[in-house]
Amino acid sequence: MRRMLWLGIGLAVGALVVRAVTKKAQAFTPQGMAASARNSAVGFAESVRGFVDDVRDGMAEREAEIHAAFTDGSTLDEDLYPEGRQHR
Repeated sequence: MRRMLWLGIGLAVGALVVRAVTKKAQAFTPQGMAASARNSAVGFAESVRGFVDDVRDGMAEREAEIHAAFTDGSTLDEDLYPEGRQHR
């Protein structure tokens, strides 16, 4: 009975090891490497897209500030240099 228990445990561990090794070996096949490269490229593209969206949002916000400053009749120099601009 004891031998059957250890045989069952050995078979289960062996099956798990074979499954894990097969999965790791699949990552080094041409198809596995292509999938890995594709996933990396998609992640990079999403990061770049997020950065571009953030820059566009910042540009739109700044353009709104500039537009508001000019429609109020003030200029940017008055906001930046309240005491007056010193020419060199």
